[in-house]
Amino acid sequence: MRIHVADHPLIAHKLTTLRDRQTDSPTFRRLADELVTLLAYEATRDVRVSPVELETPVSATQGVRLASPKPLVVPILRAGLGMLDGMVRLLPTAEVGFLGMVRDEGTLTPSTYATRMPDDLAGRQCYVLDPMLATGGTLIAAVKLLAERGADDVTAICLLAAPEGIAAMEKSLGDCRVPVTIVTAAIDERLNEQGYIVPGLGDAGDRLYGVV
Repeated sequence: MRIHVADHPLIAHKLTTLRDRQTDSPTFRRLADELVTLLAYEATRDVRVSPVELETPVSATQGVRLASPKPLVVPILRAGLGMLDGMVRLLPTAEVGFLGMVRDEGTLTPSTYATRMPDDLAGRQCYVLDPMLATGGTLIAAVKLLAERGADDVTAICLLAAPEGIAAMEKSLGDCRVPVTIVTAAIDERLNEQGYIVPGLGDAGDRLYGVV
């Protein structure tokens, strides 16, 4: 498993405001959207392309276009929805699937309640959107589901990650046949007893959409 921490002053600046408890939901949504686009730029460095020939106004030349099959972007509901616009802004031709997962706050284990994506993902590069890599359970389940459906490359884009979540993914996905990459703005100190990232930024879903 490959881990990439996007070390850039603009990313650090936006993340600092996201962490601030005084940042309201509209500002949080806007900054999360902007931050995801920056992370998506890093996450798509290895997106597959095919060579093409074309005519410029001056001469013939060669370029590249995104290869087929199209990449699949999969936000994990509900907080992952707040990352979708920032991702498809960079990859507008990508297809979008949805994965609804909820974490039991007692056991911290995830369960799936909704799946909307192709049954056959053979040859697909998949980009999973989940703001917080905390215990790792949700992302582990998501990667395994995508691999079972035939995806051959999975990149998870997270605003923040905890060391415990990264370690859990490395342990659980050690024998996974699919290459897995994590792209994040920062790796924080630890998890607390409730499974929240410290210092973190709180519950991303609540800060994006309010407490329901």
